[in-house]
Amino acid sequence: MTEGTRLLAGRYQVGALIGRGGMSDVHVGTDARLGRRVAIKLLKPALATDPKFRVLFREEAQKAARMAHPTIVRVFDAGEETVTEPNGLETQVPFIIMEFVDGRLLKDIIADGPLDPKEAVRIIAGVLTALEYSHRALLVHRDIKPGNIMVTQNGQVKVMDFGIARAVSDNSATVADTSAVLGTAQYFSPEQARGETVDARTDLYSAGVVLFELLTGRPPFRGDRAAAVAYQHISEAAVAPSTLNPKVSPALDAVVLHALAKDKFDRFQTAAEFRQDLETAGAGQVPTRKAAAANDFNATLFGANPSATAASDAALRQLSSNDDRPARTQTRPPVAWIWVGITAIAVILIAVVFWVVNLPPASISEGLSVKVPYVVGEDYTKIAAPKLTNLKLVPNLLTEASSTVPQGQVISTDPTAGTRVSKGQQVKVYVSAGKNPTTVPSLNNLTEAAAKDAITARKLAYGKTSPEHSATIPAGTVIRSEPAANAAAREGDTVNLVVSDGLINIPSIVGIDIAAATAQLVPLQVNITTQPNSGCTGGKVTGQSVTGDNQPQHSTVSITYCSG
Repeated sequence: MTEGTRLLAGRYQVGALIGRGGMSDVHVGTDARLGRRVAIKLLKPALATDPKFRVLFREEAQKAARMAHPTIVRVFDAGEETVTEPNGLETQVPFIIMEFVDGRLLKDIIADGPLDPKEAVRIIAGVLTALEYSHRALLVHRDIKPGNIMVTQNGQVKVMDFGIARAVSDNSATVADTSAVLGTAQYFSPEQARGETVDARTDLYSAGVVLFELLTGRPPFRGDRAAAVAYQHISEAAVAPSTLNPKVSPALDAVVLHALAKDKFDRFQTAAEFRQDLETAGAGQVPTRKAAAANDFNATLFGANPSATAASDAALRQLSSNDDRPARTQTRPPVAWIWVGITAIAVILIAVVFWVVNLPPASISEGLSVKVPYVVGEDYTKIAAPKLTNLKLVPNLLTEASSTVPQGQVISTDPTAGTRVSKGQQVKVYVSAGKNPTTVPSLNNLTEAAAKDAITARKLAYGKTSPEHSATIPAGTVIRSEPAANAAAREGDTVNLVVSDGLINIPSIVGIDIAAATAQLVPLQVNITTQPNSGCTGGKVTGQSVTGDNQPQHSTVSITYCSG
């Protein structure tokens, strides 16, 4: 069954591919039961190898399906489809049926350059509205990035993939395992980079990263390796957006840097707080800092109470400043020892920083993942498949007809070469099956010009024309083709023509029996006369008017034979 006619769950017709990501392919589709247009997300088969993932995936998809808000892409349905691979093995492919959104991904909009600050504020305010709604439902997105945000034709912001990142991350051991699913490290929060438990404030940090990118055209932290970017999220402060885009106001600088605070207790505590300060700054006013309300819906933040923590800190500071506390009896250590300790700590920190920045290729996440090798143009059986297998990747052979790539050579791979993926992941390898198969058309009795047109129409190549004598086929008419009619061929193969030249070869028949002689002259016009028996052999031809090669068709030949 082709992709265009494939049905999922007996009702969802899979259409054209409209998007491709690290963990899924997205197709436009049709709900045959309700007659509506939908988007169909087919997750990578490698994600469904663990039964625990399938359980988590269904639970999180159900939670996401219960959310109905204008800023959130609706999830209509989810399930699994059994797919038979080319090698005959059956795999379970998880799928999600979502609302079809006619618009552009935010990452494509950013690719055009920095946005006007007012437009950036409007878009992130829409994202924060979606996060406020999801956080009230106790659902943390975990993967806020431009690739998961769409802007419709009328400017409506739509956030998608709620709950999907949770199902994947809860099924994985480390951040490195989920890098293909949770987005690039450019949008990690510090707690995600450290592998700690995340809560709603993780989404707010990621929203701050997206806001920074909208204002400047680039994320706040960049690097050649994911580990280097993750280290920057943990240890390095982001620059003010105005240093990269002078149009950004100091008030917006303050909002962005507040959202990007390393300590989650120092950044915005709720999406509503973030949005209020953002809209205030976007209106040209300076946001006022205020304490979090005790009855805030997100005051416990899924197990952590920032208000209680802040109160505890305040109480500790009050105790530390109490003038009535007893005097210290322990003497301070010598100043020299203090400086020795400080120096030792500094040396250790410098060594750790140097080690992280100069991680060898086989360390941390690189030890858990590999780069897809470049195999385009190579023989699949002899070179491409062994290369992938040696890297602990699983090649999935898919054939395509190609008029330019020789049969058996690799056309492309998915993911493409250089993409870092986890070991054991399946890599689709598109291999040339050669040119499209066809057959040689029947060209007999056509004029040479008509035969050439028929060859071209069948996407074959005309080769050459060879003349040949024929007593019956008119000059310029095809006698036969080489290869013959209906022979198997491939598009682009050469077909030669054998065409009548309108001439014949008249053999010499003198001395042979009259019956055999007339048979050799068919279908010529033959005039026969007899010669009286005067020493000739009876019944033998004694004379012939025309003989030799290159004689015109329909020539008249007069012969005499002995009647004795």
